[in-house]
Amino acid sequence: MILENLLEKIDKSKDIETSISILKSFIEITPLVQKAIDFSVKQHHGQYRKSGEEYVNHPILVASLVAFYGGDEAMVVAGLLHDVVEDTNCDIETIDRDFNKEIGGLVEGLTKIMEIRDSELIPSYSNERIISSALTFRKMLLASISDVRVLVIKLCDRLHNMMTLRSLSPSKQKRISEETVVVYAPIAHRLGISSIKKYLEDKSFFLHNAIRI
Repeated sequence: MILENLLEKIDKSKDIETSISILKSFIEITPLVQKAIDFSVKQHHGQYRKSGEEYVNHPILVASLVAFYGGDEAMVVAGLLHDVVEDTNCDIETIDRDFNKEIGGLVEGLTKIMEIRDSELIPSYSNERIISSALTFRKMLLASISDVRVLVIKLCDRLHNMMTLRSLSPSKQKRISEETVVVYAPIAHRLGISSIKKYLEDKSFFLHNAIRI
């Protein structure tokens, strides 16, 4: 399957069952993967995205993208859990205990990226240009994340987020598009994942040109 076909399926997936079926097409649902699905569903219960979809649909589809790009079981599980520390009451110690320290380390790395972003990137409500702070954020991200698997999972997360930007305000869409082309597309290029680089650039430029604010 080529990326375009997968993205078409993902774009049409609006419920948990359909998203899990996409994940199943790329990786065996081992007991550990099933445990992560159940854990993510429980942790994100009652949370919804701006589009109105259940939030847990997002990590399941991120995990599907990770599996599509050849991610191993630990990476897929981390994809399923990547938002639980940031968005729920779960902590890294719980991930270490209920899963294992390798998965906990991946989730901690993904959480660290968001902490760096919050400290270095100019917020979306600012009128300042994002380029300078985005470059600083990219440098710190590359210097701080030693496990390349964390970056691959994050790229899959950003790819899916770019697919669902239409639910956000035009100003946020433009801001996220600028961040994406400065931070994440170059990282995809550096890692040799040309299909993600191309998608992120194309989507970012399309949104940036389409929005007039």
